[in-house]
Amino acid sequence: MKVVFNVLFFFIVITCQAQENGHQLWLRYKNAKPVTVICSKNSPTLSIAKQELQNGWQGEPNASITLTIKKDKALKDDGFRLSQNEVIAATEKGVLYGVYELLRRQRTGEAITGEAENPSYQIRILNHWDNPNGSVERGYAGHSIFWRSGPDSLTVTQNDKKIWTEYARANASIGINASVLNNVNASPKIITPEYLNRVKAIADVLRPYGIKTYLSINFSSPAILGKLKTSDPLDKAVIKWWQDKVKEIYSYVPDFGGFLVKASSEGQPGPQDFGRTHADGANMLADALKPYNGIVMWRAFVYSPNDKDRAKQAYNEFMPLDGKFKDNVIIQVKNGPVDFQPREPFSPLFGAMKQTSVMPELQVTMEYLGHDKYLVFLSTMWEEVLQSDTYQQGEGSTVARCTDGSIYSQKYTAMAGVSNVGLDTNWCGHLFNQANWYAFGRLAWNVNLKSEQIADEWLKLTFYGAQSSKSGEANYNAGWNDNFLKPVKQMMLDSREAAVNFMTPLGLHHIMSANGHYGPGPWWAPKGMRADWTPPYYHQAAENGIGFDRTKTGSDAVEQYHEPLASQFNDAATCPEKYLLWFHHVPWDYKLKSGRTLWDELCYKYDEGVNQVRSFQKVWDKAGVYVDSTRFLEVQRKLRIQCVNAGLWKDACLLYFQQFSKMPIPYELERPVNNLDVMMYNDRGDGRSH
Repeated sequence: MKVVFNVLFFFIVITCQAQENGHQLWLRYKNAKPVTVICSKNSPTLSIAKQELQNGWQGEPNASITLTIKKDKALKDDGFRLSQNEVIAATEKGVLYGVYELLRRQRTGEAITGEAENPSYQIRILNHWDNPNGSVERGYAGHSIFWRSGPDSLTVTQNDKKIWTEYARANASIGINASVLNNVNASPKIITPEYLNRVKAIADVLRPYGIKTYLSINFSSPAILGKLKTSDPLDKAVIKWWQDKVKEIYSYVPDFGGFLVKASSEGQPGPQDFGRTHADGANMLADALKPYNGIVMWRAFVYSPNDKDRAKQAYNEFMPLDGKFKDNVIIQVKNGPVDFQPREPFSPLFGAMKQTSVMPELQVTMEYLGHDKYLVFLSTMWEEVLQSDTYQQGEGSTVARCTDGSIYSQKYTAMAGVSNVGLDTNWCGHLFNQANWYAFGRLAWNVNLKSEQIADEWLKLTFYGAQSSKSGEANYNAGWNDNFLKPVKQMMLDSREAAVNFMTPLGLHHIMSANGHYGPGPWWAPKGMRADWTPPYYHQAAENGIGFDRTKTGSDAVEQYHEPLASQFNDAATCPEKYLLWFHHVPWDYKLKSGRTLWDELCYKYDEGVNQVRSFQKVWDKAGVYVDSTRFLEVQRKLRIQCVNAGLWKDACLLYFQQFSKMPIPYELERPVNNLDVMMYNDRGDGRSH
């Protein structure tokens, strides 16, 4: 009877709370107090700043706050300084960012110190992999907010403007100031007049929020659109074509930011098709953009099917070109040397290119981490990478300091995040995936923020006030803090490591089913498929062990890292165990620091990951009385899916690798409940079993 009563009470509590659908993101203004906003200037951006204060003020009722634009040696262009009753900035954008920061601090309880707040990176940009037909490559939250198919696909509607405004507001609130509107696998037609008209409409909506518009381009556009005989970047007709096209684009969008380019990669056209270098291609575009202060973000994601080690390719192609790029070219480098894996060491290009601007590319959308089904807080991954020491200029040469202008002089600094935004009501498919969008913006603004602080902010902004007391005041008290905030925050902070444990522990990587990159597929190697698109290429499992040998006697990828890392990674005894199978092919009976054999440690890691996700279910169920039922039930459902899939990952990988190790799963661990032949048979090639 007691159990029935508890369940009934729980049901009544969550169904009586105000319902939310997640569309408001972290901008859930409630019970704003009256405030007078004083500003001597007027503009669309300042009007937004005033409106935000009036809609969200949580300070003293009937207070007056002044928005002041003035020069301050301590402030960069986007920087600001706060006090209880004033926002001071050097620019209108700085005022807007300061207003959002002031409102955030009011809602989270963080002190207002009066210190200058400046962004770590000048350009804080989302890369949308959106296609002209409205589909989104590696998008798991519905169709594109920018593009759609059909006869009226290029017509701009009021609903379009509404969603673009909401998107711009969300980005501005976390300091994001740039957007690439289309896929890096770019369609040439994106720069035709028909599409540029829509680009103009989007840019007009984003501009007042301080967001510049960029486009991905197809390198073969001169031949495809201009009907030229070639797209050779050194051909005079090609150069003239791009100059004319850039001029045309700026006639539509006067503050256009520039181009993002994926070239000579995965079948995409590029300068190498004409015997030219990446520098030749990037510099030609940079020259065309230079008169308009535009930039080229040239992606370093390149690899050839003939390479013995795909992880070495970007370094091998770009290091010989260091110092040969124009100053308005910035090389965009993925955080790791392979491809957005649950865990990778940092790309060795960071810090190694000393005479070239380099920017990190992070993946906000969870291509390899469960799409919209898993709860994985990515801030901890990004913090791990950004604070990794490259040693390129001595101890303390972190990836962050090598890219934010602290160590190397760069005309432009930037950080990119591959967007997880779509037309789903909650924008990101999974409510907790909103936290990754939020975390990207916060880290791009302040690269030294800790994940714990970011999680704390997001939880307070997203859930604070979701339950109201009888008096109507937000229920933000010790009970809310102890029973909701602390355990849910810890769940977020643990979630990435849990995913690594049940998917790719100890340095395993790219063992997902190769088409969808979703579920386990260590066996996935269709006949005729290029080797580096298949998991066996990476795990190298055999009777004598498992792992990719990147030591000096293997592919020698370790030599791309600066000492002492090269020597540390080269020796299995000193290599961090989280990267062990990334750099070493290790016997199954190799002893780890825990005293267990490699095989047993793998078994324990997979088991630990499953149990961690199960514990997340318990944490979330206990938190239910603090969350409206719609959002609570949505996350609860996704956690169930994640638990089922974690078990599949564990069983699939251990039973598959056991064929090579020929060693028993430790008897104290839970037994597999799925059969390998059934899992392999049901694998449709996208990793989703049915």
